Amino acid sequence: MFEEISPEEVERLVNEKSGISIIDVREPSEFADGHINGAVNIPVNWIQSRMSEINAAEEHIIVCLSGQRSALAASILAANGFHVRNMSGGMMNWAGEVIA
Repeated sequence: MFEEISPEEVERLVNEKSGISIIDVREPSEFADGHINGAVNIPVNWIQSRMSEINAAEEHIIVCLSGQRSALAASILAANGFHVRNMSGGMMNWAGEVIA
C-alpha cells in the first residue's frame, strides 16, 4: 500500500530542495507540456519494464494529471517493495512552478 501526499506538501519539499524523487507517469507529450522541476518521466504503461531505473532505497512521489494513473503506478511500485507516495489530485491541483 502507499500513502497520499498533497500537492502543497510536494511543493514545500521541492522549494526546500530536499532532494526528493518525483516520478511523473504521464505520457511524454503531457510531460513536455509542463512538469514539476526535477521530475523524471516514466509513463505508467512502462513502469514495470523500467523498475530497474528506480532506486529502491529512496522514497518516490508519483505524479500524473489527476491522481488516477499515479495511484495505479504507486500500487505497482509498492507491491514490488518501493516506498512511494501518490500526489493527490495530480497536476490539476498543482499550483507550484511548472517546467516546460
